[in-house]
Amino acid sequence: MTTSSMNIRMDSDVKNQAQKLFKEFGMDMTTAINVFLRQAIRERSIPFKIQLDIPNAETVAAIEEVQKMKKNAAMNKTYDNVDDMMKDILK
Repeated sequence: MTTSSMNIRMDSDVKNQAQKLFKEFGMDMTTAINVFLRQAIRERSIPFKIQLDIPNAETVAAIEEVQKMKKNAAMNKTYDNVDDMMKDILK
C-alpha cells in the first residue's frame, strides 16, 4: 500500500477538540480521518446526517420572548420564594 499526504486547513479550536476526542478513542488525527474516508467509500455517502441547525417554532418563540424580556425590565417578574412562583405559574 502506497501512501500520500494531504494538507487541510481548519480552525485551531476544532483541531484541538478533535485531537482530544480521537485520543480518547486511541486514535490520532490521521487514523480518524482515514476511518471517516473509508466509511464514506464503503457507504458511498457522507457517513452521517448533515442538516442545518434550525430551531423549531417553540424554541424560536422562547428565544424571541427572552429577547423582549431583556429589552423591557418591566416584563421580568421576581419572586421571594419558590412557592409564590409555582402558584403564579400554575394559575
